[in-house]
Amino acid sequence: MLAESIVIIGVNHKTAPVAVREKLAFSGDCAGPLLTLMQIEGCRECCFLSTCNRVEVIFVASDPAVAAVAVRGFLFAKSGLADDEAQQYSYLYQGREAVAHLYNVAASLDSMVVGEPQILGQLKQAYREAVEQKATGAILNRLLHKSFSVAKRVRTETNIGGNAVSISYAAVQLAKKIFGNLQDKAVLLVGAGEMAELAAEHLVRQGIGRVIVANRTVERAAKLARQFNGIAVGLAELTTQLAEVDILISSTGATDLILRKDEVKPLMRQRKNRPLFLIDIAVPRDLDPELNDLDNVYLYDIDDLKNVVDVNKAEREKEALRAEGIVAEEVVKFWQWLDGMELAPTITAIRQKANAIREAEVTKTLASLKSLSENERRSVEMLANAIVNKLLHDPMLFLKNSGPHDNPQLKLAFVRQLFGLDNESSEE
Repeated sequence: MLAESIVIIGVNHKTAPVAVREKLAFSGDCAGPLLTLMQIEGCRECCFLSTCNRVEVIFVASDPAVAAVAVRGFLFAKSGLADDEAQQYSYLYQGREAVAHLYNVAASLDSMVVGEPQILGQLKQAYREAVEQKATGAILNRLLHKSFSVAKRVRTETNIGGNAVSISYAAVQLAKKIFGNLQDKAVLLVGAGEMAELAAEHLVRQGIGRVIVANRTVERAAKLARQFNGIAVGLAELTTQLAEVDILISSTGATDLILRKDEVKPLMRQRKNRPLFLIDIAVPRDLDPELNDLDNVYLYDIDDLKNVVDVNKAEREKEALRAEGIVAEEVVKFWQWLDGMELAPTITAIRQKANAIREAEVTKTLASLKSLSENERRSVEMLANAIVNKLLHDPMLFLKNSGPHDNPQLKLAFVRQLFGLDNESSEE
């Protein structure tokens, strides 16, 4: 059965620990792996995906069981693991399960962070490289394009990527709720560590107007500030800068508070009570909890943000359930297309389309020739029928007769495209 020729073998964060995944990591482009995979006997089409959490091969094979052993052998060739260990750490999906798995991967339902968008770009890149190496054909071209449209549908019809699930991004989303547009806003990053950098990346992506980095070591502040075309200052300038900015994100390693309520209170008069958003992601905390008592000061600490993230994760899980429903619908649609890729359904579909066109045109013609006798009307119908049969004769022979070097799926895909059989169901 054609559907059973679709197979996916791989390793991801769910099936193997990082110590195993790193042994399978492939560096560079996919050209080398693709060339090796296409030399596997019976492997007709393939696509090779390698990311930090996933290595998998999507392929179509004339003898899936034999090809699967060879593909798994290729994946684990440099791992030093025995075959039983390779089976233990890897997954194998075939037929309908393979299609569903690919759709889940594209829609980020199989990712470590559900809803993260990077995997779709990585899958598209893997497909581009497979096409460049001429490693795909009618089935994988269709399947991978459909996986992209399924991912788009999931993004459009659910809110799976709408809620922040990282502390730094949650902070930025809260800032957007307070200020709306961030483009004319200024942020003061206190501390120059990884959390400050991540927060700055998110803010810059949201179009933040100005970045200032304050740190005990000004050289470190300057290094981070350069990444975002910002300016660097020492910690001694903290309150001076605070009078000018809209957002402060603090993540120092200080053991005591670096900003207290009494220092900010006079600043708010100077700011004419313009809103000030304070995010404290340091442990121990950098900012005085009593700052929240001041009007127009909004202070969130790491626990507040964790609560936001936990709620958002729960929301994503709910959206994932809706997305799984979409994936199930789309798997059925792909199955219907695959069914059509068998010879008999394709011949039936061509005849049905041709007959529908013939009947419509004959009806239209006879309606304008009302003076014709019954025999003359029958002659017109016979003429139309004969033309259709003769026109279809050669395409039918082309489909039914196959040579030793023919690729049946490629031939069917070509004919179906020629007669526009899949146009109505296509959602690319």
